[in-house]
Amino acid sequence: MLHPMTPREARRVVAGAPEEADSWGPEQPDAMDVKGAADFLAACAAGDDPSPFGNHEIRRRTDDRAVGGIGFTGPPRETGSATVGYSLNSSARGRGYAAESLCGPLAFAWAQEIALVGADADRENAASQRVLLAAGMHRGEDHRVVYFELTAPGQTSCPGRAR
Repeated sequence: MLHPMTPREARRVVAGAPEEADSWGPEQPDAMDVKGAADFLAACAAGDDPSPFGNHEIRRRTDDRAVGGIGFTGPPRETGSATVGYSLNSSARGRGYAAESLCGPLAFAWAQEIALVGADADRENAASQRVLLAAGMHRGEDHRVVYFELTAPGQTSCPGRAR
């Protein structure tokens, strides 16, 4: 499940200080979650409400625990493109959560008439590259990262529910 992050929740993620109502998994937040929450708060402080293009926690359906995060890196650019990023805690990897979670932002992008969605993965992160390819994205690369793009209406290959 994707849970939209609020500024209040983002402040707790950055501080690493959950409240009783937070449903963080044992590795939450990781460094990428903290970075995403800090970027979200910076946008809010600048008066740019990132919603609905902000951060979302990835939560397991079985226990509602946060196991990672996903979201756009900001609103669509004037070119009609947007970039999505995600991160999963190490204990949640290999269970289909990333692939399933990616389907929500892609469907949202097409509904907003975004023309192109991009993503990137470190060269060493073969698992993330497989997720992006499985979603139907096209691969390219430069000297530092492998990048992916999918144009609207985007023929995604969204899997069934993750375990």
